[in-house]
Amino acid sequence: MLTIHAADALRYGWDEEFEPVPGGAVAVQGNRVVGMGTLAEVQEQFPDARVRHWPGVLGPAFLHRGPLPDAPTPRERMHAVLKLGATAVLEEHADTPELRAAAARNDIVVVPTRNPTHRRYGFLHAGRADFAVFDENGECIATVLGGRLVHRRR
Repeated sequence: MLTIHAADALRYGWDEEFEPVPGGAVAVQGNRVVGMGTLAEVQEQFPDARVRHWPGVLGPAFLHRGPLPDAPTPRERMHAVLKLGATAVLEEHADTPELRAAAARNDIVVVPTRNPTHRRYGFLHAGRADFAVFDENGECIATVLGGRLVHRRR
């Protein structure tokens, strides 16, 4: 199934050099990004796709660099990370077999602490569809992990 995620703005990356594209969109098929640009451009490329509109800025999901949020179970700790807009955690914070298993079950990437920059966090055509939508206060509205909507605030 092909889905277009559209937002008030689209950020291709988190560096200052990446300016938001007003009315941006990302097309996702399976777990991959298959198109990006303005909503009009993406809809022209994929006219039969389902469109999901989000208020806010859609951008790449990020690497959660700090300790995992407290929660009663490892699964809930990983879900708390997803609610922040992250789809990856540092290995040093997923430091038990239970946390690593919860990350694996949820398809959350565990990044080696010694080399956390090896993973690219911008959108890549044919790259894994990991992204999040943030409101004007920086709060996560939605998180998509491997093309699946795993968190939605509403």
